[in-house]
Amino acid sequence: MRLLASLAIAGVFSSAGALAQTPANAPASQAAATPPVTTEETDDKAWSFSASAYTYIARESEDYVQPTFTADRGWLHLEARYNYEALDTGSAWVGYNFSGGEHLAWEFTPMIAGVFGRTTGVAPGYKGSLNWWKLALYSEGEHVFDAGDSADNFSYNWSELTLAPVEGFRFGLATQRTYVRQSDAEIQDGPLVGFSYKRVDVTTYFFNPSDDDRTVVIAAGVRF
Repeated sequence: MRLLASLAIAGVFSSAGALAQTPANAPASQAAATPPVTTEETDDKAWSFSASAYTYIARESEDYVQPTFTADRGWLHLEARYNYEALDTGSAWVGYNFSGGEHLAWEFTPMIAGVFGRTTGVAPGYKGSLNWWKLALYSEGEHVFDAGDSADNFSYNWSELTLAPVEGFRFGLATQRTYVRQSDAEIQDGPLVGFSYKRVDVTTYFFNPSDDDRTVVIAAGVRF
C-alpha cells in the first residue's frame, strides 16, 4: 500500500516533491496547512481566511500542536505557521494563487517565507491541488535555507490522495518524505479519514501505524 500511494502522488508532483532533510530540532512530522477543497469561483476583492491546528501524538517524541492561519484575496496568499519548520519556530509566507480547469480543477500557489525562532532562514515553497470527480490530490513542500549553517538546510514534502464518496466525508492516504542527515530517505505514510460540516473540517492521520514510531495527527480547521 505504501509503494502504490507514494508512486501515485509522486507521479503528479514529481517536479516539486524533492526528498526532505530534517534538522535535529525539527518536529517528527508536519502537516498540510489546510485540507484540499474543491476550487470555487470567488470575488477577487473579497478576503477569505482559514485557521487550523494539528495535534501530534507520537509514540517516541513529545506531543505538540502546529497552528496555521491563512488569508487570501484574489491572487494574493498570506500564511503564518508555528511549530512547522521546527519546534518553537514561526514562519510568515506570501504567495501568488493560480487556478483553473472545470472537470479537472487545479490550484497552484508558489510561495516564499521568512523563518524565525529556533530555526532562522528563508524558505521558498509551494501548495497545489488537483480535483477530479470525487478524487483529490494535494501536495505542499518547501526548502529551508538556514541562516546560521548551510549544513542545516532541508526540504520537506507532504501529500494526500483522497476519495470523497459522499459529501462531508473523505478517506485516503497521506505521505511525507524526509531525509535525515547520515541516513537513508524516509517515507512516512498511512491512512487518513476526514469529516466536514459547512466550514469546519476534522481529519485524523495514522502515520506508520504498524511501526514503533507510529504517529497520530488530529487536525481541525475552519474557513471563514
